[in-house]
Amino acid sequence: MARKAAKGDAGAAIDAVFPLIMELRARRPATSQPKRLDGLFLDLAKNKPSRDPDEIEELIWAIWIGHDNSRAAADMAAVGEAMSVGAHDLAHAVCDRLVAEYPDWAEAWNKRATLGFIAKRDAESLQDIANALRLEPRHFGAIAGFGQICLRQSRPREASAAFQMALAINPHLVGVADIVREIALFEGPMH
Repeated sequence: MARKAAKGDAGAAIDAVFPLIMELRARRPATSQPKRLDGLFLDLAKNKPSRDPDEIEELIWAIWIGHDNSRAAADMAAVGEAMSVGAHDLAHAVCDRLVAEYPDWAEAWNKRATLGFIAKRDAESLQDIANALRLEPRHFGAIAGFGQICLRQSRPREASAAFQMALAINPHLVGVADIVREIALFEGPMH
C-alpha cells in the first residue's frame, strides 16, 4: 500500500530519504552483506588504490549482484539481460519477486529502484533506494541514483550532497565530480 500512496509524491519521498543519505557514513552494512566487501571499499576509497579502481568497482558489483542461492543469482542475471534489451516490465516483475523472497538483498532493491527511475516513477524508486541503503550504506550506485532523481526533481542541493557522499565512498566515479562542480556553478556554494 505504501508504494502506491507515495507514487506521485517524489518531493516528499526526497525529504524522507535525504536524512538517510546524510547519515550513511555513520551506518554499518547489514550483517547480511558479504564481509569481503569491507576490504574492497577501504581500497576503493583511496586516491591511489592497490589495484585499478575500475577492477575494484567491478568486483564490488559482482558481489552485490551475486547470491548464494543459484535460482536467485540466475534471476538477477535475467534482470540484467532483460534491462539490457529494454524488457523493463519483465525485469521489474522479477525484481518484485526477488525483493519479496530476499528482502535482505540490497542489489535486488537497487535494481528495482533503477527500473523505477527509468519509468520515471521517482517516489517508488526512492523507496527502493532507501531499502537498499539501509542494508548497504556504501552503495554508491544507489546514492548516485538518489542524486539523479534529485536533479530530475529540481533539487540540486540534495543532489550535490548525495553525489559528494557517493564520491566519498568511491572517488573514482566517472563524471560525478563534474556534476558536483556544475551544480555549484549554477547554484552557488552549498551551505
